[in-house]
Amino acid sequence: MKPIMGIQLYTLRDYTQTAGALDETLRRLSAMGVTDVQFSAIGDIPAETQKEILDRCGMKVCVTHKGFDRFTADLENLIAEHKTICCDAPGLGGCPGEYRDSAEAVRRFVKETGPIAAKLAAAGMTFNYHNHDFEFKKLPDADTCIMDILLSETDPAAFHFIPDVAWIHFAGYDPVEVLHRMKGRVKVLHFKDYIIDDAGERKFCSLGKGKVNLKACYEAAKELEIPYIMYEQDCDWVDDDPFKATEESWAFMKSIEE
Repeated sequence: MKPIMGIQLYTLRDYTQTAGALDETLRRLSAMGVTDVQFSAIGDIPAETQKEILDRCGMKVCVTHKGFDRFTADLENLIAEHKTICCDAPGLGGCPGEYRDSAEAVRRFVKETGPIAAKLAAAGMTFNYHNHDFEFKKLPDADTCIMDILLSETDPAAFHFIPDVAWIHFAGYDPVEVLHRMKGRVKVLHFKDYIIDDAGERKFCSLGKGKVNLKACYEAAKELEIPYIMYEQDCDWVDDDPFKATEESWAFMKSIEE
């Protein structure tokens, strides 16, 4: 199965803060051949308006990123909004800082997200967790890391992952091996790339120009039948232009499909 390619709108977040800007951005992406997107960091736009824009532009939303407070304090409205935009995968961009510094804290996060994931499952949805590099660092009070706990102590049917291949690689792990560990728990895979500059600093870059073996990741996504791959680049865009970076990366994504 070939994954559907798309764009994570966090990359273009400065151009999605109003209904008009979102409409214009989705039209530009549609003209490039994009049909599927991830909603993240868009403006305070009513879900009904989001759906109207999506329909006008011929777009679908495969997953979102929402703040943890929406999951803990506003879950019913969050579910309703996702039903309106026809998305069954609410996502969290990473666990808040208070859940990261010990195994006990991580297990508190697992305990608190369990009922959330169960309620989402009852609504026909899944809870989706996006990683950075910190999930792969050994915890100070245990011979394990956050990701090990999330993989082994959450419900595989309800708690899914949005693996980010660049962050996994930067953490010192093979993204392909991690994807196999997540088998059956990934709807959306993030394609991101990075370099280490002359000063020894990590810099993100357009896809195919960095250190991540994205072709191997794509083959793994096909093998594991991961439905979607979304391009994401937080910053460091070519010529400081996120649209130019998106166009470059989209061309690379289409090239590896061939």
